[in-house]
Amino acid sequence: MRFGVRTALAVIAVAALGAGCGVSQDSASRSHPTADCGSYARYGKHSGTKVTVYAENRDREADLFEETWADFAHCTGIDVQYEGDGEFEAQIQLRVDGGSAPDMAFFPQPGLLERFARAGKLKPASAGVVALAKQGWSADWNSYATVDGTLYGTPLVANVKSFVWYSPKFFRDRGLSVPRTWSELMAVTEKVAASGVKPWCAGIESAEATGWPVTDWIEDVLLRQQGTKVYDQWVTHKIPFNDPRVIQAMDTVGSILKNDRYANGGFGPARSMASISYQEAGTPILAGDCAMHRQASFYADLWPKGTKIGPDKDVYAFLMPGSGPAGHPVLGGGVFTAAFADRPEVRAFQEYLSSADFANARMKKGPFVSANRGVDPANAATPVDRLSIQLLQDPKAQFRFDGSDLMPASVGAGTFWKGSVDWIGGASTRQFADSVERSWPSR
Repeated sequence: MRFGVRTALAVIAVAALGAGCGVSQDSASRSHPTADCGSYARYGKHSGTKVTVYAENRDREADLFEETWADFAHCTGIDVQYEGDGEFEAQIQLRVDGGSAPDMAFFPQPGLLERFARAGKLKPASAGVVALAKQGWSADWNSYATVDGTLYGTPLVANVKSFVWYSPKFFRDRGLSVPRTWSELMAVTEKVAASGVKPWCAGIESAEATGWPVTDWIEDVLLRQQGTKVYDQWVTHKIPFNDPRVIQAMDTVGSILKNDRYANGGFGPARSMASISYQEAGTPILAGDCAMHRQASFYADLWPKGTKIGPDKDVYAFLMPGSGPAGHPVLGGGVFTAAFADRPEVRAFQEYLSSADFANARMKKGPFVSANRGVDPANAATPVDRLSIQLLQDPKAQFRFDGSDLMPASVGAGTFWKGSVDWIGGASTRQFADSVERSWPSR
């Protein structure tokens, strides 16, 4: 996932209005923008209209989104009413089935988007969105929001998941070098463990999405051990979920995450990660209580306020090294816009969100990554964001989307996530893999 997210994006626990509820905000409540409306003329005037948006992003991330489109809303006359909900995946189906679908939704999982498209609930992308999609993104990226040849949305956010965060000072003080191969990574892991510090810290609690950080680990390692062809076959179920090559990748991950000697630095035994939120999971690095934390580029926005990011700062990140002939593929994720309504103001808003203008404007406000070809890496808020954009824009990159987000939602956001929690808790790799394989829908 995310913002993923799994999700995608950085989601921080929020004190909502009412227990467990998302906070609904609208563009009219934002500070009055001072925009040059000429740059928004292409979207037309839609005075007195409203567009409702439902997504999982809350708190700071929601505020930054709303600040970014405030000028658009002011100049077009569209009242953009946004609601963020930490239980988006569970609630969106109930809302749609109950006849209260939002005009637009931000989907952190292509598999979930596909389910609504096949059910005839989503509206095909407008000609304007289609043109922007072809201009801004690669065929691979556009394929994630295409169902049976029809485009339904475009990427809103991207992230690189194949990063390992660390403290440059911790590495310098112990004579450690950033690993370039998997064997070097494990050598660093063992050296740190031998010093009495648990080398890895992790947290996999994420409300309804608990478990997704483990599935990211498995996907990343499978890509590195077996390459993109096997990965694609696994995600599309052309090989079974419990294929021996997948079992090998899972056991490799288990040798780290289920090993009390290696995890969970700063928190307790390895299985403690099941009760640690993914948002706070990397913080022991700052105190020297763990050495490394595998997490996506969006984690840049989750470090405590004042944390400096860079090769000679408090924290930095390196691309998880490869192993064998697979080289260094890049695992990533993203969030996609899609519309349940087909009105002029909805089309205009989706077109704006599909533009490089939106992505560049959002990047200037804080950590954010986009795979849009029109994005200027110089606008990136952090060195890790800049590196992520360069990786995503590289035509030679072996990019693959988060596997759990591409699988049928009942598997990717269901048995795979839940099974990973049971696995961390003590279930065997074979039990985990077999249970997910049995759950795969026969379609």
